[in-house]
Amino acid sequence: PSWGGDIAVAAMNFLANMGAIIIDLRKCPGGYPEMISLISSYLLGKEPVHLGSIYWRDDDTTKQYWTLPYVPGKRLDDEPLYILVGRETFSGGEGFAYDMQARKRAIIIGEKTDGGAHPGASYRLSQHFEAFIPIGNPTHPITKGNWEGIGVTPDVPVPSEQALKTAHKMALEAIIETIGCSPSEPHKVLLAEAQAAYKELVDN
Repeated sequence: PSWGGDIAVAAMNFLANMGAIIIDLRKCPGGYPEMISLISSYLLGKEPVHLGSIYWRDDDTTKQYWTLPYVPGKRLDDEPLYILVGRETFSGGEGFAYDMQARKRAIIIGEKTDGGAHPGASYRLSQHFEAFIPIGNPTHPITKGNWEGIGVTPDVPVPSEQALKTAHKMALEAIIETIGCSPSEPHKVLLAEAQAAYKELVDN
């Protein structure tokens, strides 16, 4: 729905001046390819990127999904990106993490996901029985496959409940490294704040 896109745009614009980005998908059960295209358009630069294709068995067609040539606001293609996943991350949530990992755009942190790539539909077989049957098959342009039955294996495997703290520490390390050599007074203030936040995380 359009309001979902509006919320996503507002969220990405809110992140426009951040030094690092953490996206928490640990409880994401899925989503739509169009939403993945929108979010990815902020993270992968201006040039159109082929994110993947889905073959639909019912009508024997294949639909491609690409990043958008224009997005409202600033693109975030240079900021360090950390994506949190867990056993409850599924379907579209896995797909987004899978793509960002394949492109080496993000560091995936958490637990291995279950592996639900094939979209499906419920079919009523009798009054008291129905079956959920896959009707689509995604293919990634880099891996030539998908995450069905395999899941997404994190780059940094940690228990799900520790994933956010781990990502926060890694993000602060990246920020400290980036601004540590800057002589400007505003950057010195930011550096001190980042170092204090990092120390608090390590101590706790």
